[in-house]
Amino acid sequence: MADTTELITTLHRLRSAQARDPLPAWPVRADRLRRLARMLREQRAAFAAAIDADFGQRPAEETDLELFPSLSAVHHALRHGRRWMRPRRAPTSLAFRPGRNRLVPQPRGVVGIVVPWNYPLFLAVGPLVDALVAGNRAMVKMSEFTPRFAALFAEQVARRFADDEVVVVTGDAAVAQAFTALPFDHLLFTGSTAVGHQVMRAAAANLTPVTLELGGKSPAILGPGGDLDHAVERILIGKLLNAGQTCVAPDYVLLPRARIEAFAARARAVAARLYPDLAHNRQYASLASDRHFARMAALRDEAAAAGARIVPLAEGAADPARRLFPPQLLLDVPDDARVMREEIFGPLLPVVPYDSLAQAIDYVNARPHPLALYLFERDRAAVDAVIARTRAGGVTLNDTLYHLAQHGLPFGGVGASGMGGYHGKAGFDTFSHLKPVFVQARWNGAGLLRPPYGPRFRRLLELLLRHG
Repeated sequence: MADTTELITTLHRLRSAQARDPLPAWPVRADRLRRLARMLREQRAAFAAAIDADFGQRPAEETDLELFPSLSAVHHALRHGRRWMRPRRAPTSLAFRPGRNRLVPQPRGVVGIVVPWNYPLFLAVGPLVDALVAGNRAMVKMSEFTPRFAALFAEQVARRFADDEVVVVTGDAAVAQAFTALPFDHLLFTGSTAVGHQVMRAAAANLTPVTLELGGKSPAILGPGGDLDHAVERILIGKLLNAGQTCVAPDYVLLPRARIEAFAARARAVAARLYPDLAHNRQYASLASDRHFARMAALRDEAAAAGARIVPLAEGAADPARRLFPPQLLLDVPDDARVMREEIFGPLLPVVPYDSLAQAIDYVNARPHPLALYLFERDRAAVDAVIARTRAGGVTLNDTLYHLAQHGLPFGGVGASGMGGYHGKAGFDTFSHLKPVFVQARWNGAGLLRPPYGPRFRRLLELLLRHG
């Protein structure tokens, strides 16, 4: 969309349609979800090819790993959405019985969704599922850094949804800025913390409620009782998926000082097994842009100049023409190096030693709260200590990434890594207004609390003040 006027016209069209059917029945919502699922199944290969072309190299298998939770989210919503729509009983305090309380879920209205470039399929479909099952209409802004996929996704959505149900918006950063300034009934943004500040300021002008899914430096902690071989494999799988361009990828590793060399040796062996012959391996993703490739090289080179040891995890040099950047460990990195201050978003993995688990916890807590935290540990007391004493958007124990795919858990950040959450019922609630309703009983004592205030009023008030 070329200008703000067109965006506003589209929003008004969606809002007018929502006003005509403010509380869509379950068959309407289920039909929208099924249309979305059919699109995903029918366009599986085409979507993978478009994302591959946008990245320069993106294995179809990794796009399928986006498709799986997308379809799974639809199926979960279809199984449970009708129940989520029902009014919910809420407790009524003794003083107001036999009156009754309930919560009535109502759609927010028109939801705005801003999609990043790194997982453009899942991060468009995931929030869209939650918005639709909650009965909303939606405008979806795709990233300008995945133009082929954005155009294809917009075309396919337009074929299956009316222009007053779901609208996909493409365009550059100026369009994105105008989009986030629209007076949506709710806005969900996925992206960097820096841009998240701008989005929140734009939304504040309209008092638009926001869900911000940001990022941060998500630590992986190998506890004193953790299995080294298992931890190395699962950390590298989580780190190297999409060449590290994942908001919940392990950003650095904290491990006992005595295990650093063993970790590095094992990491080299695991990486060679996961991605053999990297120069000709079509299962390792490219970095998404020349700018991102240059930034990754600069982060590594600046760390090396500051005294860090670079440990290659694959044979061969970086390939700027194909934007292939081989995975590398960084050892002995100064804490003030840029790679230790900024979210990496690529296949560099700093390793930080600690002398006690308490020291590792303090290291995490001295930094902004991360989007994810990963702990590899079998001792229950150590696990409980880390969970109790750290703050993170979500936690996976003895693995990486998988808390993101749980429909029974909300996904979101805390502090600098975001606010609010979605997925499953939590997503339904995010995109709903849970309207509180008090139903007064026919026979009640409310008439005793009216003027003129005499002795009976004062006796009753004293009773209420004593017993709450």
